[in-house]
Amino acid sequence: MKNIDDLPCLIARSLSLVGDAWSMLILRDAHAGLTRFDQFRKSLGIAPTMLTKRLAALTQDGLLQTRRYSDRPPRDEYVLTQAGRDFLPVLLTIGAWGRKHRDATGVTRFFDEETGTEIEPLTIDKFTGAEIGTRPIRIVPPDET
Repeated sequence: MKNIDDLPCLIARSLSLVGDAWSMLILRDAHAGLTRFDQFRKSLGIAPTMLTKRLAALTQDGLLQTRRYSDRPPRDEYVLTQAGRDFLPVLLTIGAWGRKHRDATGVTRFFDEETGTEIEPLTIDKFTGAEIGTRPIRIVPPDET
């Protein structure tokens, strides 16, 4: 398979960074305030080697950054960068899609901390104001722009 990071499509390039389930779930947990390796491991039930790889990749790709919280022994925590914080609407939109198209009984729900209301994301086009998915799209390769 061709390296999707080299494709001219930003969806493909973005998926090369966050396209696996573990990476998305780590980002979800980071948005919920988890920062430490053991917290992620407990929340996800992920093997330590897999978690180490995913945290390293998310850090290298600029979605997380490390911050030293203990010098003896040396320990780092993982905090969201701006790119990581900007990924929250994507996660919530995936969740909304799942609520609509998958069995949504007994699932985690997401609430606005200030208002207490459940978050129901809506994706709209900035220029037309139309909800994305309600109008046809056209994909234009880079050599046709």
